[in-house]
Amino acid sequence: MKIAIVHDWLTNMGGAEQALINFKEIYPEAPIYTTFYNPNNLDDKLKGLDVRTSFLQKKKMVTNHKKYFPLMPLAFENFNLNEYDVVLSSSSSCAKGVITKPDSIHICYCHTPMRYAWELRDDYMQDMGKLKRRLVKILLHYMRMWDLASSRRVDYFIANSTAVQKRIKKHYGRDSVVLYGPVRCNLFNISENDGDYYFVLSRLVTYKRFDLAVKACKELGKKLVVIGDGPEKANLEKIANGDKNITFLGKQPDDVVKKYMAECKALLYPGEEDFGIVPLEAQASGRPVIAYGKGGVLDTVIDGKTGVYFKEQTVDSLKDAIQKFEKMKFDKQEIRKHSLEFDESVFQRRIKEFIEEKVRENF
Repeated sequence: MKIAIVHDWLTNMGGAEQALINFKEIYPEAPIYTTFYNPNNLDDKLKGLDVRTSFLQKKKMVTNHKKYFPLMPLAFENFNLNEYDVVLSSSSSCAKGVITKPDSIHICYCHTPMRYAWELRDDYMQDMGKLKRRLVKILLHYMRMWDLASSRRVDYFIANSTAVQKRIKKHYGRDSVVLYGPVRCNLFNISENDGDYYFVLSRLVTYKRFDLAVKACKELGKKLVVIGDGPEKANLEKIANGDKNITFLGKQPDDVVKKYMAECKALLYPGEEDFGIVPLEAQASGRPVIAYGKGGVLDTVIDGKTGVYFKEQTVDSLKDAIQKFEKMKFDKQEIRKHSLEFDESVFQRRIKEFIEEKVRENF
């Protein structure tokens, strides 16, 4: 049985790339087909692999894949996958649009339907000028039609959360099973040192709403440590306005990240994510999560046991959650025990069982 793995792009690390590492560990002989490959920005486990790139790949390593978005459907449709019995696509954009032979099985692990073409369309365009907005509306109209049409090329959908499962049903009219994304729990440990700060860890981009975390901690006089870099950093520093309680450490090596994670009072997670690995990494460190109660965290954080939800994506709602949290007690061991349900060993076993079941049914 020959298997190919298809991935949107390999230009930086994220939750989708962590899943891809697990796919390669299950199927080490499977080549990876993708639009762009820039190993300089990737985990060592994604270097030196059999990666087959599209015609979009340039001699110069691509870091900004977004500008090639209109050409991605064509890039994936140009791959010849006729030699494979099983195609496993890892998709939040166009990877699921590959064309396979009639008697092959195409299984899509869907991180989300392309949100910038569907429910986040208006957010995506909000800072654009009038002319650009008109052109992008036309492009996204085309992309939605292609996205829906290409979803029919998939034989079986796997969603990484119940939130994504609902989107697959709404946008594609397709059923799916939920297999939660993988977390490397063995990389994180419980610490007996209890810090007096809240913690934020991520790429600093607008939709993650870290402005709420900075404002809430500033107004409450609470310490906040922010690790990460990105286009939103300057704005967050402006909001902090030199407040000594707010510390920006930029991008840090793994050992520093793990130390701050393991010793924080709680991770603040004010954005809405499709799944979200960082909250589970915090829980693997025995630390609770204060999260906006929408999206993937509804599957991964137990309100009152491994964290606290806040209902509205506002500063006041987050402040109320922090004040509620400080009156509660949490068990580090119980929090970590919960995270182990999402360990990569569980993920790999379930993915392998699902694919083997579909192979038995079809061959």
